[in-house]
Amino acid sequence: MANIHNVTEFIFLGLSPNKDVQRVCFVIFLLLYTAIVLGNLLMVVTVAVSRSLGSPMYFFLSYLSFVEICYSSTTAPKLILDLLAEKKSISVWGCMTQLFFIHFFGGIEMFLLTVMAYDRYVAICKPLHYTSIMNRQMCIVLVGTAWVGGFVHSFAQILLIFRLPFCGPNVIDHYFCDVLPVLKLACSDTFLNGLLIVANGGSLSVISFVVLLASYVVILFHLRTQSSEGRRKALSTCGSHVTVVVLFFAPCVFIYLRPSATLSVDKMVAVFYTVITPLLNPIIYSLRNAEVKKAMKNLWIRTIKVDKK
Repeated sequence: MANIHNVTEFIFLGLSPNKDVQRVCFVIFLLLYTAIVLGNLLMVVTVAVSRSLGSPMYFFLSYLSFVEICYSSTTAPKLILDLLAEKKSISVWGCMTQLFFIHFFGGIEMFLLTVMAYDRYVAICKPLHYTSIMNRQMCIVLVGTAWVGGFVHSFAQILLIFRLPFCGPNVIDHYFCDVLPVLKLACSDTFLNGLLIVANGGSLSVISFVVLLASYVVILFHLRTQSSEGRRKALSTCGSHVTVVVLFFAPCVFIYLRPSATLSVDKMVAVFYTVITPLLNPIIYSLRNAEVKKAMKNLWIRTIKVDKK
């Protein structure tokens, strides 16, 4: 622990050393981050004020949108500012804080997506018991469990990094602090730490992904007995969720389920799951859901009427 203070800050190499590319990226990522915040905030507000979106599915969706804002905000603002900065630095404590919250909100999202799959399983496979199983208290418990699960996952990750000595060098070939790039800078044997990080992050991604896929296999099997209209509606809802699951889990499995080594493509993959996925989620859920589109339209009409008064 004493040696960790030999390095007081880390330097990011960022996305590109080219100044012109950085300026272009600044405009692009500023627009993308603004769209992420506004899009997900619109989803949260729409669910909160619309009586038609009072089911557990939309309750979980509003929390997912809130977590997406928090998740993207752990990396995007710093990335945007660094694109115009001469020196892209972060203190050791700032790095550890960023690392903790990335895995905290990322872990919450994994658990929330699993909870949402369970909600669809109960709604489709046990429709007569849906309201009694997925009552308000159960929904709150499941969301609370997701937050606790995210904290435990993140605490385990930060514990494996925080106690390592950092004596130099201090240059991170990335645009934010993540476990594998930071692990490379430790001036001690990190083989065991790397295995434990893969076991924690990689296994969580794979187990959650397998559970999600298994739940949808069961749902698809059950849909064979339903009417064509029931199948169409269920597949539309589940299709949106499966798309979001693949967009989020595929990059996470690629990054965290492999030996503790970094690749040149990691930064582009990280951009995908920290920026692109949070941007696409509200679009996917709104475009493929008639109830959400109708609720957003009603919210827009009500807002215009209030402005005219």
